[in-house]
Amino acid sequence: MKQIKVLAFDTGGTVLDWHAGLTAAMATWGTAHGIERDWHALANAHRRRSLRRMTGAVDPGFNIDHVHRDVLGELLDEHGLGGSAEDRRAIAERWHQLDAWPDFAAALRRLRRHRICVSFTILSLSLIVDASRRNGIDWDAVIPCEMLRVYKPLPDAYRRAAALLAVEPREILMVACHNFDLDAARGVGYSTAFVRRPDEWGPAGPLDPVPNPATDIVVDGFAELADHFGP
Repeated sequence: MKQIKVLAFDTGGTVLDWHAGLTAAMATWGTAHGIERDWHALANAHRRRSLRRMTGAVDPGFNIDHVHRDVLGELLDEHGLGGSAEDRRAIAERWHQLDAWPDFAAALRRLRRHRICVSFTILSLSLIVDASRRNGIDWDAVIPCEMLRVYKPLPDAYRRAAALLAVEPREILMVACHNFDLDAARGVGYSTAFVRRPDEWGPAGPLDPVPNPATDIVVDGFAELADHFGP
């Protein structure tokens, strides 16, 4: 890992616990209105549909915040759940108030002693700013795909991120809990690290639990990742 100058972190799911936050927001709203549903399943449906709509986009006229609001409205309508415009906006905005996984912030402080650490994400800049401030996360930089105008996992997203950082792709370690992100990064020359997040999708379990054997580093948590770079 001596050649690595930058650690680039996928952030939704890898760093932020979107499932717990979104499920709690939906359940709180449901309780207030006397509605019972499988909120875990609905939150996962929201995430899957949002990812399908946002990943691979090129110069879209929207960002993930727009997608989160639109998809939430579609799901509530499809399930006959109703909800005012204000209710829907409040649930969608919970994405900006997500908690980070408990092992992340301390490990990031360790890693930043040794390497540049950036958020490289399909999430919006404003979402990362809000969630990072909430969780005491200090990045060296935030590189959202909305600023690159091309979204992961398209190869140009990874190339443009490297160009902005003025490093070669081989000098970046992509850190994620999703093979699709790591595989695409590896395809343009990045090194890769798979961090297991078994609770990302709640009780359903992770969609992508087994790392690609080509992955350079596989760890169970962020403290273990930090151990690779020093105290």
